[in-house]
Amino acid sequence: MSCIVDFKNVSTVGLETSPIGEALAGLRANEARYFMNKYKYEFTVIPASESHDTLDYVNQILKDERDIEFAARPLETSRFQVEDIKFAYIFYEDGLVVNVMYTVDNPKKRAVGFKLSEGMEIPKELEGKFKFARQKSKLAGTIRGSFFVIKGVY
Repeated sequence: MSCIVDFKNVSTVGLETSPIGEALAGLRANEARYFMNKYKYEFTVIPASESHDTLDYVNQILKDERDIEFAARPLETSRFQVEDIKFAYIFYEDGLVVNVMYTVDNPKKRAVGFKLSEGMEIPKELEGKFKFARQKSKLAGTIRGSFFVIKGVY
């Protein structure tokens, strides 16, 4: 069952099992605010148990492009298209958020992003492989993020 993420009243619904659920909820709300402000799109999530296609899609890109497989348990996903960009998100129990941005018309603007909720350590699968920039957010505190460009076709 899908749920629209409310970025005005941040809720941990769906993220209760995360040890840093409040920070992860803030990061999820931050993403929802971005999509509302930029695209007038209501960011929705569904439980990971109901979204095998999205999990398979993101996991395939991670495996093929960088041989990355996360041990953390996925809690929620989101997959949608705005304008000519397809987006896929996975919110993990440990506070990690992985997103795929895949432009339909421009293969040079395709990437996988990693965002770390405030208070979480860099996952061992990413240690030493990526440099993380810091960004401040009123909803999520300090977000650390990194990305890589997708070379293949998915």
